[in-house]
Amino acid sequence: MGFYERRIFPHILDAAMRGMNDLRAETLALARGDVLEIGFGTGLNLKYYPDTVGSLSALDPMDALEEVVEKRIEAAGFPVERHALPADRHLPYDDARFDTVAVTWTLCTIPDPVAALLEMRRVLKPEGQMLFVEHGRSDDDAVARWQDRLNPIQKVIGCGCNLNRAIDAVIEKSGFRLQHLERFEREKTPRILGSMYRGVAGH
Repeated sequence: MGFYERRIFPHILDAAMRGMNDLRAETLALARGDVLEIGFGTGLNLKYYPDTVGSLSALDPMDALEEVVEKRIEAAGFPVERHALPADRHLPYDDARFDTVAVTWTLCTIPDPVAALLEMRRVLKPEGQMLFVEHGRSDDDAVARWQDRLNPIQKVIGCGCNLNRAIDAVIEKSGFRLQHLERFEREKTPRILGSMYRGVAGH
């Protein structure tokens, strides 16, 4: 992990993603029980989980802004266990371990999102739900073409973030069944970044 990815990008990411905080509470409203969060980042989701959450296991290969993250964990109303692990390899959990899996603005960056989703599905209880909100490929062909053109640049400055993944297709390819999907354009956001996918998936 280079200097930019370790020391600079986390500050950029934290500042940028605070601008999405208004979408977190609604996305995470159905979270309950033992939760696995993929792509913990700097812990911005913590204060938006409902009181139905009993514990949180958080995975993210990025391990930065430690003082900020620790303060956010201390303020959480439930125990938080962190692992600096990639999501697209075997997860260190038994089958059907979690009631909820939460994924927020993460599937765009995981190198092999289908492999990661297969693991999420494995560790999710049969009656459990995966809650997600992501940016991805636009339904507007003209915007999507620009996403394709600019994606190589975005992957560098965004440390692996892709502009043009069709999130619903990726989720369904892993065997998850979409129970609810909302598509919308994020206001005051460039359209190449503002095409949002939010919803719930299950077995």
